[in-house]
Amino acid sequence: MKLTLAFAAMFLIAAASPLQKQPRPQEDFGLPALHEINTATLSPSYSCRSESDFQQGYQDTALFLSKESKTINGPDLLFDGACKSEDYFEGSTAGDDMSLIADLGQFPLEKLSAHLVFNTRNVHSADMYSKFMRTVRVQAKHTYAVLINKRDVRGLFVFTVDDYVPNKSVHLRYAVKEYQLLNTRSQTEGFAWEEPNH
Repeated sequence: MKLTLAFAAMFLIAAASPLQKQPRPQEDFGLPALHEINTATLSPSYSCRSESDFQQGYQDTALFLSKESKTINGPDLLFDGACKSEDYFEGSTAGDDMSLIADLGQFPLEKLSAHLVFNTRNVHSADMYSKFMRTVRVQAKHTYAVLINKRDVRGLFVFTVDDYVPNKSVHLRYAVKEYQLLNTRSQTEGFAWEEPNH
């Protein structure tokens, strides 16, 4: 009888104590390290390819900063331009992407902080602030900043064009300053690029 009571007491104590959760393995999204300079070559320009190349997707024309952006086929930077025309960089490649890019001129990548991205001279003057646009022209030795604004990604990265062959290739050095994967809790439906206000 005493043995039965002892087992019953142990069972009640075990049932009353909360179950310890086992740690879940962290999912690997392959996020980039911050402030480290990396290199990439994008080639050729996206729109200067054969029809069969287009069937293969972005291939080496785009930069993917994370494993997740590669998985969802959402590049963070695209090297584009039709054959025999001006090449440009673009951060928005699909849907409701609203990424913007700025040409910062010839500025050393090693000295570029997130703070200086918006004003490399650090002087309060309207003329000194960076001009962010949807696309910018590719220029050798220029440094650029990309504000990533996509449904699932928010971030900032900077890069310098070390070598450029029109329509053929760009060799970049780049550093990521901020990179977040987002989980949208809710959003207003009805976004459309051409919808006016009424």
